[in-house]
Amino acid sequence: MEYLRPTASSSAQLIKSIPNPSASTPFFHLQSNFSPKLPPLKLSIFSHPSSTDLKIYYSSTNWRLRLRHLPPIAATENDSPPPDPLPQRPPKSHANNRKFAVVVCSAVTIALAIANRVLYKLALVPMKEFPFFLAQLTTFGYVAIYFSALYMRYRAGTVTNEMLSIPKLPFIIIGLLEALGVVSGMYSGAMLPGPAIPILNQTFLVWQLPFSILLLRRSYSLNRLAGCFLVAAGVVLAVTSGSEHDQMLSGVGIVWPAMMIASSAFQAVASVLKESVFLDAATRLKGKLLDIFVVNSFGSGFQALFVLLFLPLLSNLKGIPLSELPSYLRSGAACFFNIGNNTTGCDGAPLLPLLYIVTNIAFNISVLNLLKFSSAVVSSLAVMSSVPISIYILSLPLPYLPGGVSLSPFFVLGSLVLVMGLIVYNVSWPLKQDSDIL
Repeated sequence: MEYLRPTASSSAQLIKSIPNPSASTPFFHLQSNFSPKLPPLKLSIFSHPSSTDLKIYYSSTNWRLRLRHLPPIAATENDSPPPDPLPQRPPKSHANNRKFAVVVCSAVTIALAIANRVLYKLALVPMKEFPFFLAQLTTFGYVAIYFSALYMRYRAGTVTNEMLSIPKLPFIIIGLLEALGVVSGMYSGAMLPGPAIPILNQTFLVWQLPFSILLLRRSYSLNRLAGCFLVAAGVVLAVTSGSEHDQMLSGVGIVWPAMMIASSAFQAVASVLKESVFLDAATRLKGKLLDIFVVNSFGSGFQALFVLLFLPLLSNLKGIPLSELPSYLRSGAACFFNIGNNTTGCDGAPLLPLLYIVTNIAFNISVLNLLKFSSAVVSSLAVMSSVPISIYILSLPLPYLPGGVSLSPFFVLGSLVLVMGLIVYNVSWPLKQDSDIL
């Protein structure tokens, strides 16, 4: 291609002349007039039959753009591929449907979170003497559901052999910690007042931060540290302040609240180790994300194994000799199904335990579904909003808990401080980004 260079002596000049421009096939003419004081210029591009080169010619005329006889251009190996089309914004109806889905999923998650907390306490009323049996049944329920989902995802190709071949030692430790958390939580939950359980469970956040800093070398922004401090202060204020008569845990003893706090600590360490598994798998899988059902399936499998191995130790702690362990399990099954002659105190079974197991599974699925449609912050806020509501419901007279629990002013104040801490923790400040994964 050759270019024109206009001069003052001529209104039309070719750098390299065309023998007969009229005999050439014009590709297009470009005509314009930018200044009324100067003659208009005309730019033409010709393809001459005797030459494969393009010739450029201009003259004084009104400018305009025309495309004439433009032949198709054959693609060559040196031609670059066409650029990717610009991403189109989703239609407004799609955005509205997504917002509606987030609202609906949030409402369902909040309702299931409240039901899960309330039914947790109600399920332990008939199973007060057999919390281990309920813990084992819940764990095996998760094993069946998670491994069924893992098998279907493996058949669909979502889960690969590389994902299944990652080291199993972290899952063994996760299973051990979650088994300790479930068993200690159910044993202590059977002895604690209902409103105290959601409060003490929030120490999970207090444990998670230091273990995340220690094991994952995470750094946290000021709002997360302040929120964690407020959560701890709210727990202390709710369960220890006031006169001895007004305290929520008066007459309960220190062992059961300490066991519930330890349960939260075990589960917090397990959650940090799960995050480390995802980070390590990203390196092993060369950037691919590890399927969540791989982690949940193997973690729950080892959890069920350790809960079974803890059975002799737990029976000794309850004063049950090892030789009477089969009889204890048969009594637990009879109480769960509420059949047999010796089922005193098992009123509400099997309805309440089954409702808790089904609700707990549905709640965990709804949290994952909400996380898919929104973000970790939205799902955390939805779960957090269930805390004050479940505290209030558990203080009311309920079926199989007719007495109810009076909430002292200090307990209410501590609950408000705790909820404020959860809000501060989950709402990010724009001044600094957190480096942790919520």
